[in-house]
Amino acid sequence: MSHIEGEIIIHRPVEEVFDFVADERNEPRYNRRMLRAEKTSAGPVGSGTRFQVELDTMGRTTPMTVEFTNYDRPRRVASCTRSSMMTTDGTLSFEPIADGTLMQWSWEVRPRGILTFITPLVSWLGPRQEQNIWGNLKRLLERGGGETHEPARTDAPGAR
Repeated sequence: MSHIEGEIIIHRPVEEVFDFVADERNEPRYNRRMLRAEKTSAGPVGSGTRFQVELDTMGRTTPMTVEFTNYDRPRRVASCTRSSMMTTDGTLSFEPIADGTLMQWSWEVRPRGILTFITPLVSWLGPRQEQNIWGNLKRLLERGGGETHEPARTDAPGAR
């Protein structure tokens, strides 16, 4: 298992950053490896929401399922991502700061089967890939490109 964590400051309001990130359908806009993200569960985005995504993995399309296991707007979203290659459990947290949002991530990545031998590579590459993905998000949101697919849930725990 690999543990990957990091943080970034995004100069946008915490609710805006949370709402954009918590709708997985937005991720192809800032993660160049994500080819597609589709919401497959009914209702608004919240705990239990599922997405089917496709990731470009070394020139091959890898289908993955993302399920939100905890949703506390605008503070925290936890998820479990499953593919044939690995399972990733983790949390994104969002903290308002004077000039925007401090976003932190913490992932536990467990390669499966024969791929368990790549765990050291995941530990080495993972932090760099995450910094790149979230750096792209920062640039997108700070230039005002963060329209979301759905309005935020106001009935979710912690909603404002």
